[in-house]
Amino acid sequence: METTERHPRRWLILVVLCLSTLVLVIDNMVLTVAVPTIAEDLGASAQDLQWVLESYMLVFAGLLLTAGSLSDKFGRRKMMIIGLALFGAASVVAMEATTPEMLIIGRSLMGVGGALVMPSTLSILITVFDEAERPKAIAVWSAVAMVGLVGGPVLGGALLAQFWWGVVFLINIPIAILAIIAAMVLMPESKGPWRKADPVGMVLSVVGMSALVWTINEFPKGGLSHQSTQISLAVTVVALVAFGIWEARSKSPMVPLALFRDKVFTGASFSLVLLTLANGGLMLVLTQYLQFVLGYTPTETGLAFTPLAVATLLFNTIGASLIAKTGNRVMAVLGLLIIASGFALLANLTTESGWGVLAGAMVLMGAGSGLAMPAAMAAMMGAIPDEHAGVGSALNDTIQQAGAALGVAILGAILSSTFTDKMPADAPAAARHSIGDALAASANDSNLLNATHSAFTDAMSASFLVGAAGVVGAAILAVFLMKGKDKEAPATETADQNPADAVLATH
Repeated sequence: METTERHPRRWLILVVLCLSTLVLVIDNMVLTVAVPTIAEDLGASAQDLQWVLESYMLVFAGLLLTAGSLSDKFGRRKMMIIGLALFGAASVVAMEATTPEMLIIGRSLMGVGGALVMPSTLSILITVFDEAERPKAIAVWSAVAMVGLVGGPVLGGALLAQFWWGVVFLINIPIAILAIIAAMVLMPESKGPWRKADPVGMVLSVVGMSALVWTINEFPKGGLSHQSTQISLAVTVVALVAFGIWEARSKSPMVPLALFRDKVFTGASFSLVLLTLANGGLMLVLTQYLQFVLGYTPTETGLAFTPLAVATLLFNTIGASLIAKTGNRVMAVLGLLIIASGFALLANLTTESGWGVLAGAMVLMGAGSGLAMPAAMAAMMGAIPDEHAGVGSALNDTIQQAGAALGVAILGAILSSTFTDKMPADAPAAARHSIGDALAASANDSNLLNATHSAFTDAMSASFLVGAAGVVGAAILAVFLMKGKDKEAPATETADQNPADAVLATH
């Protein structure tokens, strides 16, 4: 098989893709630090703040598949540039907000922009890099996302100490402008072959995914006993089942469901769901432990995740270099088992645990993620034909978003219920259901304070053991499904075809 000529500007293009991803990740992480200041300045209620945080995610998750399909049809670079422009403009709206409602509108528009950007970044990556270099490129792309995830709260704390809360949106604007200019100068355009639009599939995917995220977010607050949760769950099931039936029968489906017949694609997909489920809950639970039990500030909490970020960056590089020798499956399984050992170590944290145990566990988590994530993503994306790169990338993003949201909901529910069970029966009712209320009630009661810390660490251990089980399950799936022979790409190209648009080989 002849090798295709590699795009001469591919590594510069990767820098642009990383910038585009970084602006999305940093914004969400920085915002969490700014919430208390926003609430005070805008007079926002708890419900307002919930919508500020969730409006972005609802719009983003709902539009991902549609955005990926549009990028395949109209051009991936074009959709990314439009998304960056909209994200930057919406950041101005959010920055200048004087009411909670205006801020929610800005965040919703940012969700639209983010949905256009995210699938385009990964789809451009897999069309610019060939199979040999793709794991390294995905590793760099993943590492940048991790830097934003961990560095966001630290950056947010530093900025908020010097400026007003609007600065968390201001920082998006120059990054978006720089990424747009670089994309226009450096990037080739790529798109899939022409096919009819699928408006029915688009509507069903938007309704189904938005309802799914809403249901996941609302479930921990009252379970299925709440009528609103019952309605949103019903909408989710009806819309997603109808979407599956429609796409299976459509002559021009938005999402080619036949992809799931590929064992590698299916194994990588479900492994990523279980992995992101565990990691999504990790951030939620461990952040509360650091702040409520160990007394860290938000900035100190962000810094505490440094070992996780450093290990991820280091092992992303190591893993990408080893994939060519071991294959995606071996690297994914090894990484997942290392993550499971990190969860097991975290499950042994107590109120007296020192920094060493916590740092060691996060190094294991980072090392495992650095090995497993690029391998699983490379296997999944490698199984997607070039003409579906945009919607395939959107599928990857949707899978990870759904997994992370499920992780927050499931591990959060385990944390809450176990905390209630472990609290003393004579504790105030509110204190038995919320660690925040428990800490407030125990301000002058050292016995209740000790009981609160002990109950929370027990609940945290239960959550982390469930996380470990999920990651082991992901490893088992990878062992049995993520195997297969390489599919050969065409040996030659026509003279007028862009090398970046060569059909992708797969694992």
